[in-house]
Amino acid sequence: MKLVVITGMPAAGKNIAAQYAQAHQYPHFSTGDFVRTEIKKRGLNVDSETSAKISTELRGKDGLGVTRIVVDEALKQKADVVFLEGIRSWPEIELIRSKAYCTLVAVVAPRKLRLDRIKQRGRGDDSADHFENRDQREIDYGVAVCIARADAYVLNTGSMDDALRQFDEIINNL
Repeated sequence: MKLVVITGMPAAGKNIAAQYAQAHQYPHFSTGDFVRTEIKKRGLNVDSETSAKISTELRGKDGLGVTRIVVDEALKQKADVVFLEGIRSWPEIELIRSKAYCTLVAVVAPRKLRLDRIKQRGRGDDSADHFENRDQREIDYGVAVCIARADAYVLNTGSMDDALRQFDEIINNL
């Protein structure tokens, strides 16, 4: 099994990995989806403040809580390639690499484009008003190190098809 681990700043387009995985029938797991599911299970509102609180809580003292759960689920898969999205720190990468071979892919996009996407998508767990705080929280988690040390990059500034082609090239070169 090869794990394709996706990292990137909010609204960079990490969800394109999910679309790619689905189109190619690869399993896909997202730490963000896990957090949103937990928020709903608790009957809380899916907003930026609640998401930040629950995400930090689920990460635990060592920052690896959600990752442990999602990695364990991913490793149960029988597929050749499995996608794991939402990794935000180098210790998470070290944990994953202690369990399986992985390729770290950073999805990147300029700040202004990411802010425009947040305004357009209207998701409850992020907002333009909390953009700076969310970016800083992700940086504090350590996402910048993951982006800097990635094995491959998807520059997500063009069309969806362009980003999907970049993913295709990465996967074909595994």
